[in-house]
Amino acid sequence: MTARAGIGYDVHRLVRGRRLVLGGVEVPYGLGLAGHSDADVVIHAIIDALLGAAARGDIGTYFPPDDPQYEGISSLTLLRQVGFLVEGDGWHIDNVDVTIVAQRPQMAPYIDAMRQQISRALGLFKDQVSIKATTTEGLGFVGREEGMAAHAVAILRS
Repeated sequence: MTARAGIGYDVHRLVRGRRLVLGGVEVPYGLGLAGHSDADVVIHAIIDALLGAAARGDIGTYFPPDDPQYEGISSLTLLRQVGFLVEGDGWHIDNVDVTIVAQRPQMAPYIDAMRQQISRALGLFKDQVSIKATTTEGLGFVGREEGMAAHAVAILRS
């Protein structure tokens, strides 16, 4: 059996007039993330981690940001497609681990729902999906509430 790890990172700018979607869950907040799709940094980081572990490139390879078919699409739909892709290559998703980097809003009330959405999209048990959140103590673009980021790690086994 072979195991591989992949790392993913995503960042989007916070803007007015958009919904804030994180981990497939709409989080009530006065700002949302700008992007071509729903701009879900959590899911985008997971996608890149899965693709990286499978040596399949990055999210832009499969879902170009200038392709009109992906405008406004739920990132959960993209995650399902990537799950099928890596499994089609003979990989089994062992687990994913994500850290959300955001100054506000408070993430704790939504993490369980995010884990449920992601595990369902990938056909995993909820305990195979870990999500944590942290702030930057007011430092940098996250601390100034200009944007949010997410880091993800995925482990695949053959």
